[in-house]
Formats: sequence, structure tokens, C-alpha cells
Amino acid sequence: MNYYDVVVIGSGPGGYISAIRCSQLGFNTAIIEKYQYFGGTCLNVGCIPSKTLLSSAENYHKAKNMFYNHGIQFDNLLLDITKMMNRKNNIINKICEGIKYLFIKYNIKTYLGTAIFKDKNTISILDSDSKIIKFTYAIIATGSKPMELPFAKIDGNKIISSTNILSLNYIPKKLSIIGGGVIGIELGSLYNKIGSDVTIIEYEKNIISNLDLDLSKELENILKKNGIKFYLSTKVENIDLIKDNVKINAKINKNDEINIICDCCLLSIGRIPYTNNLGLENIGIKKDKKGFILVNNNLQTNIENIYAIGDVIGGLMLAHKAEKEGIFVSDKIYGNKNILNYNLIPSVIYTNPEVASVGKSEKELKDFNIKYKIGKFPIKALGRAISSGEINGFVKILSDELTDEILGIHMIGPRASDIIIEAVLAMEFKASSEDLSLISYAHPTFTEAVKEAALIATGNKPIHI
Repeated sequence: MNYYDVVVIGSGPGGYISAIRCSQLGFNTAIIEKYQYFGGTCLNVGCIPSKTLLSSAENYHKAKNMFYNHGIQFDNLLLDITKMMNRKNNIINKICEGIKYLFIKYNIKTYLGTAIFKDKNTISILDSDSKIIKFTYAIIATGSKPMELPFAKIDGNKIISSTNILSLNYIPKKLSIIGGGVIGIELGSLYNKIGSDVTIIEYEKNIISNLDLDLSKELENILKKNGIKFYLSTKVENIDLIKDNVKINAKINKNDEINIICDCCLLSIGRIPYTNNLGLENIGIKKDKKGFILVNNNLQTNIENIYAIGDVIGGLMLAHKAEKEGIFVSDKIYGNKNILNYNLIPSVIYTNPEVASVGKSEKELKDFNIKYKIGKFPIKALGRAISSGEINGFVKILSDELTDEILGIHMIGPRASDIIIEAVLAMEFKASSEDLSLISYAHPTFTEAVKEAALIATGNKPIHI
């Protein structure tokens, strides 16, 4: 039997980051991965492939629809879906190799197989040859998988998941997406850009309903202009396969029945944790009704030497949230001080324009009876936006009515995924909207919208509207 100070189960962004951090802190560390590749959902069937394909789709869309205004013309513009997918696969492989290199560099022992807890200090690894390892601490980072509907099982062909759609070898003529959350919106935007007729069906009355309502409304309007159709407040009742098509039966507001025929139906209704077949019952680790592992504020399970991080504990299902938790737990085991503030973990949607948010939304502030001020500035008033032809969106700052401390920043527009870190940093240091309004911003940039919104939030007049 091999002994390790720390064993990490799962090599996604939470798992591999925590393994590297533990090794850096001097722990004898091992990582167990049940698939034949490292990087988890994010690298292999999530963040990286979707953003790679979104980049390709955006380039194609601009070449087809926007470059003419810049004096750039193409003859016989074509999209090669096979080459597009091959590029995505090559990028995934390159990053996977990078993770392998890091495991070697930091002397992290890797095991490919399924981990099963035997007791609170012993794991059996099932592969071609079963192994038993001992450990002092374990970190469960097994992630999540797409959820199915009870009446519509994913077949990978006509009824597909977010995993399947990232490897399609064709462009569906009509693509229906059930679920208007982050994943459904991103993938719908992707296929809309490359020629699919996209319909999104959402049970809630707004898309991306977990974010500020202004972001939801603005993004919906932009996507509608791009040709995406929406059915909101709509419940899917049944999904049938009819020859080469998929028939979706649904009701709007529980009354009006609709039928949608499409070539392909993407289920994007949420994700469930990978907690089965881990042997958690062997050591009594507690889960909630949905299967998520229960943890305390230190991310410890009810077995004190076993921690859990990332999607498997629920909350925001974001790669960078799992990374933060991985570093947090590694430092806790070592004895370092660390802070985990979920309010300052940003959310990003990689549509065009991008959507980014951190802190409290207006609804949350109202629910907590917090009085606030609003500063909202349109992207179209910026010189950089006008010169580049990217004019959609806004920056919205919410600050405390009495203290002026920033409580939330929400933005939709070009480079929002990068600009949001300015908001995170400001809120980390408890900055006021006045602080942001006094900074000198480079001109012309998209970040100038932050300054203008901050001016409005402080009660001053903006410069450019």
C-alpha cells in the first residue's frame, strides 16, 4: 500500500489546482482520475472547448457580416466544421499535456481509475489492477454531469447534452435548446453564429435569471436581433423522436400549448454531482437530497479529514470558483490563513457581447432592504466602441446609498470578461464608486464605461452623455 499526505479525487480545475498547491506546500500528494484524460469537464467538455468554438464562430460571423464595413471583403467564404472541431481538439490536447507536465514537475503521483472509500483513511482504486492507498487527508473534486429529463434521455444524436454538442460533425438547421441559463445561452449563441436556426425554451420568465435583471433583458434583446427565438415561462411537457426530427411539446404560462420541430434538441437544464460509486456511504459522508456533498465553512465534510470542493458541493458551478476552493482547502490543511468570499466570485457569459457580474444584484439588495444608488452608462457612447463597431451593452454600478461602497457591478459589452476583474479588485478593497470615478482611465478603451458609470453613481454628471 502507498501512503500520501493528501489524495485528490478528480483532476478538474478544482482538483488539479489543489493537488499542485498541496505539493507546493510540501505535502506528498496523489491525484485520482477515472477518465483517461486530465482537466475534468472544464478543459475537455466545458469551458475550453466551448470558448474555442465560440471564438471560431465569432470570427466567421464577423467575416460574413461585419468586415465589409472595415473594407475587408471575401470571396466564397466557407466554414469547415471538421477543421473547426479539429482545432478545438488540438487545443484541448495541448492544455492536457500541460497539466501532465505540471503533475510531473511537482512530483504528484497520478492514478487512472475509480476511487472508492474503504474507510476514512483508505481508498481502493479500480482500474485494470486494483490498488489500495492510504492517506491523511482527502479532497473530493469529482465535479458534475448534465442533467436529463425523466421523459427525455440523452441519446447523443438527436437529444444531446452540452458534452455532445461540442463535438458535432454537422451544423443543425434547426436547433432547440431547453434551458436559458449560461450554458444554453452560450451554446445557442455559438450555433446561431454559424448558421443554425436557434430556439431557446426557458421555464423561468427571464433568461440567465440568476443575474441582474437588466443584464437578462439586454442580452435577450441583442440575441433576438441576431435571430434567436425565445419561449419564456414555458414548461416542456414531452419530447418525441419523429423520423429524423425531434418534436417538443410545451406550454407557455401553463396554458398555451406549442409544438416545436427541430433537427436536434439540446438539454441544458442543469447539472448533477458525481457522487455515486465513490463509496461515500462506507464512511458516512452526508449528502443533500440532490446528491451534493454537505460541507462546513472550511469545506470539510462531516468526516473532518475529508474535504469537498467545486461542482460536487453545489453553489456556483464555475471553474474559477472550484480553483478558489482548491487553494482555500490546501491552505487550510497546511494551516495558512485564507478567505473564501463567494460574493466576490465573478460570473461571466461568453456571448457577443460578453456578460459579466460580481456582487449583489438589484433584486438581492431589495430583498435585504439595502438602500442603494445606481450608475449606468451605455457602451455606445464610448469612442472605442464607435471606432470598433461594438456598441451594444452597458456598465451598471450599484453602491450603498449612505457609504457609497460598491455593492455590485454588472456589465454587458466587449471585453466584459476581462474588465470584470477591475470590479472584483475594487470590491475586494471595499472601494467606493467615487474611488473608481477619480481614476485616470486610458483613452480610448472600453473600461472608460466603468468610470462614467461610477460618476453617475456618485451623483455627478457623466462626461460623455
